[in-house]
Amino acid sequence: MNKNKLILHSLGHAVLVFLYVAGVAWIMFNGKRFFGEFQNFLGPVLILLTFVLSAAIVGTLVLGRPILLYLNGAKTEALKFFGYTLGWILVIMLVILLFRLYI
Repeated sequence: MNKNKLILHSLGHAVLVFLYVAGVAWIMFNGKRFFGEFQNFLGPVLILLTFVLSAAIVGTLVLGRPILLYLNGAKTEALKFFGYTLGWILVIMLVILLFRLYI
């Protein structure tokens, strides 16, 4: 896989991470309106299950392809892909922070 392809694919993964996190955050932000107040212990269980599911989904988006590349012998590409993905996530985070500061 050439460098441009690695960069674009890692950007795609970072954008998917952002969209997933934004969607879960939106649901949690509006959770009281959607689900009401928690009346028993199932509310915290649901939150913790959402956390576990989120960790698996985001972990797959961030680590899935690098692990496959690594296991297929493309160790350098795997590390680069992982680094690019983390870099794109950092860029997205900084853009959000800058946007937040100026609004």
